[in-house]
Amino acid sequence: MALGLTLTWLTLLILIPLSGLAVRSSALGWEKFWSIAFDPRTLNALRISFGTAFIAAIVNAVFGIILAWVLVRYRFPGKRIIDAMVDLPFALPTAVAGIALTTLYAPNGWIGQFLTPLGIKIAFTPAGIVVALIFVGLPFVVRTVQPVMEEIDKEVEEAAATLGANRFQTIFRVLLPGLAPAVLTGFALAFARGVGEYGSVIFIAGNLPFKSEIAPLLIVIKLEEYNYAAATGIAAIMLIISFALLLVINLIQSWSRRRYGYGA
Repeated sequence: MALGLTLTWLTLLILIPLSGLAVRSSALGWEKFWSIAFDPRTLNALRISFGTAFIAAIVNAVFGIILAWVLVRYRFPGKRIIDAMVDLPFALPTAVAGIALTTLYAPNGWIGQFLTPLGIKIAFTPAGIVVALIFVGLPFVVRTVQPVMEEIDKEVEEAAATLGANRFQTIFRVLLPGLAPAVLTGFALAFARGVGEYGSVIFIAGNLPFKSEIAPLLIVIKLEEYNYAAATGIAAIMLIISFALLLVINLIQSWSRRRYGYGA
């Protein structure tokens, strides 16, 4: 019964909408579909969406591991508050996050006013998109890595130190191999969230075509123009690219599990 209920919900919530997208896209014909796919504005929007999401996911993977490590291994005043703040992007409406980040990083914002004299511009540029995606994606890495890190005994680190390993050798040769599948999972989740993110990005991006326009925004623009064919085509392209990238990440994750015995 549980399997049947799961398959029913999966069909209603995922398979049917994706099938509708595929059917609508196939009605375009190959010539129309390829013209939409290789339109310079579409290519640039896709490049910005996937490029900024990839950069943000890498940053989140690095600092997510550090933050998870601090939360697991150290005790300090305010630890519970910091631990709760990690989940803030989950609860905070994305539009509110976008407005808050724009307020901070705008040229006259609390942080932006100090960066502008240095020639550094965050808001209304692709850099602002990266900042927004880092904000919304960090919890995925932390909450994926943290439980696995809690299962690693401190005795493992002490044994490595006893055998002569320095701190970096302990981290890269003892700890990270066991964390690799969890890190890849967190990276994939943060990347997937970043690719489809809309609310927190549109306020800080500036939304300038060929400069800071993301693919989800371009889809909305096409819908507002009643150009449903183009919107469907761009959505299908995003789906294909996202599926291919996530498939590669999952294959690497499976290899890591077999290689290091994690989850076996």
